[in-house]
Amino acid sequence: MAKSKFEQSLTDGAHQKLQSLIGTWNGITKTWFEKDLLADESPAEAKITSILGNRFISIDYQGSLEGKAFEGKMIVGFDIPYQRFTTSWVDSFHMGTQIMLSSGEATADGFSVFGEYGSPEYGEQLWGWRTTLEIINQNEIVLTAYNISPGGEEAKATETVYRRK
Repeated sequence: MAKSKFEQSLTDGAHQKLQSLIGTWNGITKTWFEKDLLADESPAEAKITSILGNRFISIDYQGSLEGKAFEGKMIVGFDIPYQRFTTSWVDSFHMGTQIMLSSGEATADGFSVFGEYGSPEYGEQLWGWRTTLEIINQNEIVLTAYNISPGGEEAKATETVYRRK
């Protein structure tokens, strides 16, 4: 009997890649509020678990920014019909009460997804947010986010280098 597309993806595709990230990770997060001007560097930790029958992973993380604790969650999946990675992201610092939905392409060593955020109190134009996950090896990953102005200028916002515990 032939394997389903999902079973095949779990064996040697995008879902297998996501499942390989399951574990506990420690790292250092760097944060920039202005282009090329490092504002903070602090410890971070993340726990990556599999959810909903290995269809998704949940990245639950915590750290601090300028001495104030924060936490967040990103759910990551791979949409087989559309061949795209998808994420939902919330946290107690950047997102306020919003949930950012992002999608994008596989890269040679992970994925890159794009979402938008904004608030009517700051004008109607939305800002972009590009998140990349790079798998360096089985024990090291880099999660990087870029802020993109309504005019299209991109600047690194956060970068966390995680190492498996």
